[in-house]
Amino acid sequence: MHNRRSFIHGSGLVLSAAALGGLAACSRTETGGGDGGSGASDAGGGDLLSRLQEAGKITVGFAGEAPYSFDDNGELTGATVALHREIFGELGIAEVEGTLTDWGSLIPGLNAQQFDAISAGMSILPERCAEAAFSEPEFQYTTALMVPTGNPEGLTNMQSFVDSGLTVATMTGAIESSYAEDLGLDSIEVGGPQDGVDALNSGNADAFALTAISLNWLAENSNVDVEVTESFVAEIDGVKQYGAGGTVFRQEDTSLLDAYNEKLAEIIGDPERYLSIVGEFGFTEAELPPEEMTAELLCSGDLSSLQ
Repeated sequence: MHNRRSFIHGSGLVLSAAALGGLAACSRTETGGGDGGSGASDAGGGDLLSRLQEAGKITVGFAGEAPYSFDDNGELTGATVALHREIFGELGIAEVEGTLTDWGSLIPGLNAQQFDAISAGMSILPERCAEAAFSEPEFQYTTALMVPTGNPEGLTNMQSFVDSGLTVATMTGAIESSYAEDLGLDSIEVGGPQDGVDALNSGNADAFALTAISLNWLAENSNVDVEVTESFVAEIDGVKQYGAGGTVFRQEDTSLLDAYNEKLAEIIGDPERYLSIVGEFGFTEAELPPEEMTAELLCSGDLSSLQ
């Protein structure tokens, strides 16, 4: 995977979205204040939006999953980062920095004030909504499987693994791990996208399940002999698991969330503008969330209206 092997999960690596100065290492204990990642959110007085505007900088946590938010030769980039540059820039916050964090530590890190928001295209799920506040949907998701070239097992979706004796790899904390658990599949969890490719190549897994947009990017930027199946909407107990991802904020940071949603709505409502921001990362109008797919609905877990 392009740049995947350079990721140092959990190191507290800080990347500037302006990326004129390269990389600046910062330990996890330093990101809580001073010159570290979320110094603006630890400053006294006023709400977070006002403090970030005064500082002219926001720090976002990211997990290094392309094409959402990842390191490209020392620069923080990706579709969510591009949205953040656009939206936060309009809110008077010119600089976006990133703190590289394991996927499963993103929400805990946010609530521990190690950064100000999460830039990871994170799926909006009820259990996550109980811990943090999500923006309105930014990307509609489907799932796919990465398999050896030729797809020798003929895998097409998560149900393909039921009673098959085959093993699917999923990423820790990702929605596909929940699908595997709910279906009672033989599965292994991996720390990141490249780990999923490695599990497939080593024979420890027969497929790697992740969002289709991520796997297509991974396959196109990898030298391994794999292919990606057609995308699908996972089905659990007869209910199609339609989903979408958004930016994550602390529950108390309502002014920042509201301001972000206002600017996001303008972009989502203008497909041409949306594609001008995220199109270079492989996103199309198919990833635009439908109007009826809201954060409130996804947080409720009631997907009946989307069936």
